[in-house]
Amino acid sequence: MDLLFVIGPPAVGKMTVGQEIADRTGLRLFHNHMMIEPVLHFFPYESPQFVRLVEEFRTRVFEEVAASDLPGLIFTYVWAFDHPADGKAVQAYAEPFARRGARIRYVELEASMDERLRRNEGESRLAEKPSKRNLEASRRHLLEVEDRFQLNSTTEFEGRSDYLRLNTTDLSAAEAAERVIAHFTLGSETRPC
Repeated sequence: MDLLFVIGPPAVGKMTVGQEIADRTGLRLFHNHMMIEPVLHFFPYESPQFVRLVEEFRTRVFEEVAASDLPGLIFTYVWAFDHPADGKAVQAYAEPFARRGARIRYVELEASMDERLRRNEGESRLAEKPSKRNLEASRRHLLEVEDRFQLNSTTEFEGRSDYLRLNTTDLSAAEAAERVIAHFTLGSETRPC
């Protein structure tokens, strides 16, 4: 079983690259907004209720997938490296997979701000993430989190074989996925029968 974290700042291409990897490997894509969007119907972003529900839903999905006979999971996540709670959350998400002996890997995406602002208005992003359809608010949020947090790693993964960093500014999602699959030798062994 594989657990692949696809991390990086907003609008870097995590969901799109994750979908390309899922299509080629049989791993299931669990993009971050799968939990965020339903909860936003009830509670505002970052309210205590929102945070609690999103965290509980995520945790249950990780536990159930890890206990299943599925080939594995791809999870997309905006990780604020200067916010210790995010690192602890990632460890907690990985724990049920680690107990099962799964291969846990990390792909970090980066791209230029101009490209991210362009992608922020992309058709697939807006289709999957209704909360991003207010383009002015979405752009403002993207720029605000960029100023508030460290959204790409510095030395946190240095020398680790379970990590790959890709600049996707000039890469298509398909090209990025192929690099990830080749780097971690994901492939036919993870495809469902």
